[in-house]
Amino acid sequence: MTAPQIVLDDRAVPRETVLEHGRRAASGLHALGVREGDTVALLLRNDFAFFEAQQAAAALGAYCVPINWHGRSEEVRYILDDARPKVLVAHADLLAPLRSALPAGLQVRVVPTPPEIAQRYALSAEACTPQAGDAVWPQWLAAFEPWAGPPMRSRATMIYTSGTTGHPKGVRRDAATPEQAAAYVQMLARVYGLVPGVRALVAGPLYHASPNAYGRQALPNADIVVLQSKFDPEETLAAIQKHRITHAVMVPTMFVRLLKLPPEVRARYDVSSIRWVTHTGAPCPAEVKRQLMDWWGPVVYETYGGSEVGTATLATPDDALAFPGSVGVPTPGTRIAFYAEDGTRLPEGEIGEIYMRVPCYADFTYLNNPEKRAGVERDGLISVGDVGYLKDGHLYLCDRRSDMVISAGTNIYPAEIEMTLLQCPGVQDCAVFGIPDEEFGESLAAAVQLLPGATLTAQEVRDYLGSRLAKYKVPRRVDFHAALPRQDSGKIFKRQLRDPFWEAAGRKI
Repeated sequence: MTAPQIVLDDRAVPRETVLEHGRRAASGLHALGVREGDTVALLLRNDFAFFEAQQAAAALGAYCVPINWHGRSEEVRYILDDARPKVLVAHADLLAPLRSALPAGLQVRVVPTPPEIAQRYALSAEACTPQAGDAVWPQWLAAFEPWAGPPMRSRATMIYTSGTTGHPKGVRRDAATPEQAAAYVQMLARVYGLVPGVRALVAGPLYHASPNAYGRQALPNADIVVLQSKFDPEETLAAIQKHRITHAVMVPTMFVRLLKLPPEVRARYDVSSIRWVTHTGAPCPAEVKRQLMDWWGPVVYETYGGSEVGTATLATPDDALAFPGSVGVPTPGTRIAFYAEDGTRLPEGEIGEIYMRVPCYADFTYLNNPEKRAGVERDGLISVGDVGYLKDGHLYLCDRRSDMVISAGTNIYPAEIEMTLLQCPGVQDCAVFGIPDEEFGESLAAAVQLLPGATLTAQEVRDYLGSRLAKYKVPRRVDFHAALPRQDSGKIFKRQLRDPFWEAAGRKI
């Protein structure tokens, strides 16, 4: 039997090598002064070094802060200033624009950007190579013996979440009790299906909460963990076939892109090994989920939650068929309630802001912003800014509270319109949002990216939606884009599309 492996695209490394590097990195970070409760920041794409550095921080009882490398230099610098890490581990090309603006005293370890990533992102050899005088990750690790210190209490990865307004906030959890740590592992096994012997695929970036939690659980359990340097639908099918992948974590946009591959391309690949695909990050159209399961079988599981609350619900394949559109039932011990804007608690079935508490997650505070928590807490429950309702014990989402559009006094949830528009022939991606309207206060606009070779007019888009949705949900404005501003995770940077309309009207939201 082949020893467990970690794979980046097509390059494999034994899992034990990655784990040993992590132990050496723990010794190295300890030598740099990292202690229990300290912070280590990662500015890394999907790479072996991500696992190594994350394991090292965990061994020392330190918080690991993965930074969204799509951010501008100012945004990355804000997180570094706020988190105040003792050490930053960064890919050479991502570090380059920050070198002159790093916080004083920050110790940096530079990871050569792998050739897979260089090719994927069309990076020059110069950009991917550490500079003279850099402490280079592989050589630095080799100077240390593996860490043999006592195990520390478990600390969660500290994810920075933007919420609805302002700068992103670091969600800093207390150290978990032994009981919480055990319950957390059991819960992850429940929602991801990750037990010893699985063959796992991580299609999204590890700086996101769900791929990160999935990757941490897969590392000690899976016979093979395949990291994709960037999602590509046909390459995903090829990876499933080549590595006989059984488990994967994705987002709904990836499903859409897979389903829009030509039938002859889909038919080239054997995906019969797949047993469990967990998705999160955005609502998934019921029809998209059904189509994928018609192709891959009853394998699609959905989770819902947030950085502050953890994984609050799970929808099984049976739930997807019996309760289409729901995000499932509460995970064990989870409490969920719904509130109106005036703070009134709402009965089951009424739409309101969702508040939750998942007991296997240690309590949290917003780093350097403890007062912000009061704005998201009611009766000991926490909101992550979503609106929804409960029916037959199943949770249904409407939209982000901040994305809701109020037009002529009517609440409109763009997510419903987006899920419908994604089914339109010729549409690859879309975003629907509110723009200023003198008569109605807000009206709807749609930004649409077409599939290569497809042709659609704005009126054809409106006609498609008008035949499936109420008239007031059909966007007045439809704009076509060569590409939408989207993260590798599949989430669209909607503010980049929406804000210019409001700024042009002399208003900000």
